[in-house]
Amino acid sequence: MIPTFQIILAFIGSLGFSILFNIKGRKIWYAALGGMLAWMIYLLGGLWLSSEMTQYFVSAIIVTFYSELCARIEKTPATTFLTAAIIPLVPGRALYYTMSYAINNRIVEFADYGSYTVSIAVAIAAGIMVASSLFRIFFALRSYEYRHH
Repeated sequence: MIPTFQIILAFIGSLGFSILFNIKGRKIWYAALGGMLAWMIYLLGGLWLSSEMTQYFVSAIIVTFYSELCARIEKTPATTFLTAAIIPLVPGRALYYTMSYAINNRIVEFADYGSYTVSIAVAIAAGIMVASSLFRIFFALRSYEYRHH
């Protein structure tokens, strides 16, 4: 599929989930742009990174930083933006095949796709944790310096 079309669909998908999650006002556009950013970083990562899991990890880090920044700007929890923005990275196809193989008792394929799906989920979760932690540390240090100078 054409990368530009994929990026547009990532925006639309995140926009749809923003509506589903009842995000209001201009926050809905920030969340949708976050989804577009997540997929753009994932696609760009494919040009330079050798591992698909690294692509997911880096993309999750960047979209989490983006969500944290939007949260500071809008004075809203970061999860408001992150939940919708991370949607394009969710391994829906892999999860579907994992469950299909489980239901059809195809154990070898189930194990293969299951481990692949879990690997993606772990990469995304690790990226979110790393970025969120680094962001909080940075702002804690900045706050500490501001109060003591």
